Amino acid sequence: MRILKYLFLLVLLSFVAATIFIATQKGEYTVEKSKIINSPKSNVYNFVNDYRNWGDFSAWITDDPTTQINYSNKTSGSGASFSWDGNKGSGTIKTLFVKENDSIAQQMNFDNLLSSVYWTFKDTVGGTKITWKTTGRMNFSMKVYNAFNGGISSIIGSVYEKSLANLDKTLDFEINTFNIKIDGIVKKDSTFYLRQSFTSKIANVTKNSRIVFKKIINFCDQNNIERNGKPFLLYHTYDITNGLTRLSFCVPIKNRMLTSSGSDILVGELPTFDAVKTTLTGDYSHRKKAIDKSIAFVNANRIDLDVSFAFMEIYTVSKLENKSPSKWITEIYFPIKPKVIPLRTYTPMKKLEEIQVPDPKVIKQEESSEF
Repeated sequence: MRILKYLFLLVLLSFVAATIFIATQKGEYTVEKSKIINSPKSNVYNFVNDYRNWGDFSAWITDDPTTQINYSNKTSGSGASFSWDGNKGSGTIKTLFVKENDSIAQQMNFDNLLSSVYWTFKDTVGGTKITWKTTGRMNFSMKVYNAFNGGISSIIGSVYEKSLANLDKTLDFEINTFNIKIDGIVKKDSTFYLRQSFTSKIANVTKNSRIVFKKIINFCDQNNIERNGKPFLLYHTYDITNGLTRLSFCVPIKNRMLTSSGSDILVGELPTFDAVKTTLTGDYSHRKKAIDKSIAFVNANRIDLDVSFAFMEIYTVSKLENKSPSKWITEIYFPIKPKVIPLRTYTPMKKLEEIQVPDPKVIKQEESSEF
């Protein structure tokens, strides 16, 4: 019995000592991991900035197929958020601040513990250096868990390392896998559409399209307007030198209609036209390559372009239908001048002069003899 007493006291003292040791450990923590991603900085930033892409690289999600994800109405930029619930815990994360192509600040609540999350993106040799940093404060139960599992730096750090490796692999394939096909000269059918027009930086067109298309589609839904195809862009001007474009964000509709006076959403009609069609399969970052290839085709075949607008883009398969950039399909149309069929010319026939036909000669015949 005495031995059991001593053993019990030893266990109790060990437990108390461990408890005191854990309780006195520093509660604040910082975990930071970096990796060079083999993709341009803008691509990496845009991918991380949209929470709909996190299921492709976040190890918390990829390692647990049972994880349930709920997205808010806004999934990218300041104010965006999403929540998850899985075997390894549940939580929410919200974007507090973004600096385009530079940094993102977020707040995460993981199993009722708050932490601050920071992302930075820097150009470097070989691609983009991305740094993922988390700061927070541990409660007692978290200290206990970390003490018996190698420490918080090891636990969160390993998840970050695996997630960044997934991100590099995903972007290397999804962003850099693309195809450009020149389809030749086609006829584009006419359509009515709702539009919102303004001048934008060319670099911001993709970001702006997500916002404006959603606004116009919501306008259609709220007013029971029947849509008639995929959203498209009409580039009225395209100034590569200054990086600016005057364009219209358009959603095709079934029938002609009128919008109320003062509305920033207007109605337009696109007539049937002939065009050089190019199909880009892949991420929008390859748009310039598709445009350059289209222009080369136009010049090689001495095709006269129409100047009514610069060109048109239709998002045939977009992020709304498929979250994988390598599967996106964008159709690009450069309008060409209609063929002029020359009229056949006819030389009027000269009036025929009257032909003087002489009177026939009368030949007198001898009277027949009776004999």
